[in-house]
Amino acid sequence: MNKKILIVQTAFIGDVILATSLVEFIAKEFPNAHIDFFLRHGNQTIMETNPNVKKVWIWDKSKSKFFGLIKLIFAVRKEKYDYVFNVQRFFNSGLLTTLSGAKKTIGFHSNPLSTFFTKKIIHKIPHKENGVFLHEVQRNCQLIRGLFPEIKIPSPTKLKTKLYFNDKDQDVIKDLALPEKYFVIAPSSVWYTKQWHVSKWEALIKELTAHGTIYLIGAPSDNEYVSKLILNKNVINLCGQLSLRQSALLMKTAKRVFVNDSAPLHLASSVNANTTAIFCSTVPDFGYFPLSDNSELIQVEPRLECMPCGLHGHKECPKSHFKCAMDVDVTKVLNSITKSL
Repeated sequence: MNKKILIVQTAFIGDVILATSLVEFIAKEFPNAHIDFFLRHGNQTIMETNPNVKKVWIWDKSKSKFFGLIKLIFAVRKEKYDYVFNVQRFFNSGLLTTLSGAKKTIGFHSNPLSTFFTKKIIHKIPHKENGVFLHEVQRNCQLIRGLFPEIKIPSPTKLKTKLYFNDKDQDVIKDLALPEKYFVIAPSSVWYTKQWHVSKWEALIKELTAHGTIYLIGAPSDNEYVSKLILNKNVINLCGQLSLRQSALLMKTAKRVFVNDSAPLHLASSVNANTTAIFCSTVPDFGYFPLSDNSELIQVEPRLECMPCGLHGHKECPKSHFKCAMDVDVTKVLNSITKSL
């Protein structure tokens, strides 16, 4: 298929990382296709090194949000796309899709402007087919099947996310002079109830330092939280010092990566890192579980009656006990490293 395709995903970092799977799938199924990607400013580092993406459209929402979008829509129309696949479910992405001038547009029914798409696909969280919960990468893949019914949606392990790296990324990691045995921990999350409690991370790190060096990663804003976890010289804080791609590259050769249900989980999956994902208030049924070959998801068992308490988490536990985090056994998390050592 020698067609011109635009993929639209203007949400957050984790969502764009998950959308890399869609890029890989299209490139494999239609090797002659021309693929472009439309995203919000700040997330371009995820796509700018992807050899399958010809052009990255960047919408800077901080500068004249609406008029900036209108200007981009006029530019997009000039490209005369054959297909626009809209992964995002909000009005602005629906407006871009509707006015893109593409021959065919497709997106999810929950987008406010989906009525004007050529085809709309039902989007459900959780989404169960044949007794199995779909991963988000499979839900996104439904868009392709919507226009090409003959295409079957693979298992999530065959729809992996993927990041690509440049020489600068490689040099930054090389300059760290990494030891043979090291671990990566991304302890923070935007949502408090998605974040394993700091006391639990502290207990894990105390045990983990006997097995190797620990690198803590996150955004610059995570430094205050992470500072509580610098227990000795074997725990190194890299928050704000690495780009998204460099953080993923650090994860790639770690003995094991420990994450919450948040964007770093998807970074780990994008490099097939050995991963332990700790889920607190959310559940894997939502479809955001790790995709790495060597991965383990740990959650309180049996599941609490109040779980899940929401799709995205909360700033505090609605029940005030936060048992979904506090009752996750540190020993069980620690034991997951035996798969990597």
